[in-house]
Amino acid sequence: MDNKNAQNLDPWAKPSGGFINWLKDHGRTFNDTTLFVSQRLASSLFVWFLVGIALALPGILWLAQMNLQAVGEGWQGRAGLTVYFEAGVSPAEIETALKDLKKMPQVEKTALTTSDQALQDFVAQTADSLELRDIMASLDENPLPASIQITSSEGADFIELEALQRQLRAKPQINDVVIEKTWLERLRDITTLLNRLGWIFGLLFGLGAIFVTSASVRLAIESRLEELLVLALVGATRGQMRRPFIYFGACYGVGGGVMAVMFLALILNAIEGPLQALLGSYQVPLVVKGFDAQFLLSVLGIGILLGVIGAWVAVRQRLHRAQFI
Repeated sequence: MDNKNAQNLDPWAKPSGGFINWLKDHGRTFNDTTLFVSQRLASSLFVWFLVGIALALPGILWLAQMNLQAVGEGWQGRAGLTVYFEAGVSPAEIETALKDLKKMPQVEKTALTTSDQALQDFVAQTADSLELRDIMASLDENPLPASIQITSSEGADFIELEALQRQLRAKPQINDVVIEKTWLERLRDITTLLNRLGWIFGLLFGLGAIFVTSASVRLAIESRLEELLVLALVGATRGQMRRPFIYFGACYGVGGGVMAVMFLALILNAIEGPLQALLGSYQVPLVVKGFDAQFLLSVLGIGILLGVIGAWVAVRQRLHRAQFI
């Protein structure tokens, strides 16, 4: 028997014809995959929906973590201090303290709140409480001290602010100095929590997407076992037998990625109003970062990867059991 006939009897012989036939085979597989998915559109939509949910939740957590981190970085330059004077400090002493603060390099701007303004703000905030208003009206003197809100200069860190705090506390006319950083520390803690939750949910839901795709591809294999047997008898290679199902997985991944992008867009649109109101109370404009072309392509790429992995697992298990590979 010559080499040519021996090759024809080998079921795993590589197809002849070179690169052109390889491209044609991929094109034919792509067309078959499109036809197969379109004929089972209901089940395909179900798989896309599940994969989309699996990608959307880690995606929204990642976007939240990224935007919180950006907000924290943008606000760190505005962190500052609040200086509370002793009760009964004269306006001349307050004016002197203001002039000294404006000369300090850590200070960008200052805002004075007199004791009378503090009392008016307090009364306005407690307008619904008649008892508090009666108590304030019965006092002979204003118990609220004057204060100065300090906005730190660009690039000033917390070490410099703490040094300024100690310096101001040493002055006799100043009662207390509070660094406004508690909310920044909480913001960083929330950002760290979201980052870890994103990785945990990403891993769990990624495994879920792989299992869903694997189960769907396994059903496709079961429906084409006779066809695979014929392909093996006529000399189809391992790659040719696996290729249609890998394409199925990639198709499910692409559809799931598109669904995830749609879910993320709907979620961002739903929370835009409340989020804009919240940031507006801090005089910060709403700018959603991360939801760009690179992020969308990443979601699609991850969807394709998960779909291909799920399909490869199903192919390895089922076809090996059927003794095709």
